[in-house]
Amino acid sequence: MGHTEYSCLSRSVRAGSMGYETKTAGQIFTQRQINNAMNPSGIVVRESRDSKEHPESLAIIIALDETGSMGTVPHFLVKKGLPDIMQSIIDGGIKDPQVLFLGIGDHEFDESPLQVGQFESGDEELDKWLTDLYLEGNGGGNAGESYLLAWYFAAKHTAIDCFEKRKTRGFLFTIGDEPTLKEISKSSLKDIMGDGQYGNATAAELLAEAGKTFNVYHIHIAETSAGKRRETTDGWKQLLSDHCIVAERKEDVAKIIASTVLSGVEKPSQKTEILL
Repeated sequence: MGHTEYSCLSRSVRAGSMGYETKTAGQIFTQRQINNAMNPSGIVVRESRDSKEHPESLAIIIALDETGSMGTVPHFLVKKGLPDIMQSIIDGGIKDPQVLFLGIGDHEFDESPLQVGQFESGDEELDKWLTDLYLEGNGGGNAGESYLLAWYFAAKHTAIDCFEKRKTRGFLFTIGDEPTLKEISKSSLKDIMGDGQYGNATAAELLAEAGKTFNVYHIHIAETSAGKRRETTDGWKQLLSDHCIVAERKEDVAKIIASTVLSGVEKPSQKTEILL
């Protein structure tokens, strides 16, 4: 994966032919159940690897809350946000970004609380994975969503050359308007990931483990009624400090991701020892 190039020109032409600018979210995101290719059950690893075309790959995970009103965020990314992110990152000097989309729901209530794409570089491939998301639109009344599943997957099921070869952490962004659920049981992980050895885990434990190889951020969407709750923002700030970034509007997401990546990539002279 990740051998193709991102072309904003070809993307713009294809977006016009697909009607991304005028179609509703329901017309673009047509999955009515999880896409088989995004089912996490049985996945061993998703890889972000260097190639002849992309000799200095940088792994970026964008984990999208697909519950309730948060379906507006993937819709914005399809319409405008994703090409803005990619073009800004590439123009900023990072020539080989590789993006993996995750869909995040609620593991206590949803049928599909985790959906997993592939690390890709090309515009057509990235659009495919993004629009293949199943916007389940549910969640539950349990005061949170399963953002911790993004940390679990990044920690346990990714292999990224930027870290393995260059000790440069990738980037992981969760995006949503709720708190994270505080823990997940081994039985829930088995239900989601399939047969294997699992243990109970807390959000704090998974966050720390993901942080070994990724710069972990949460973009809190503050424009919804849930997102306006002060206690939710305070909870994220306690957990992530300045790695919780508040977006007053969903349209701020593209600029936040691009600027965070461009300012956060460790230059060789800035790198500190990373303890595993």
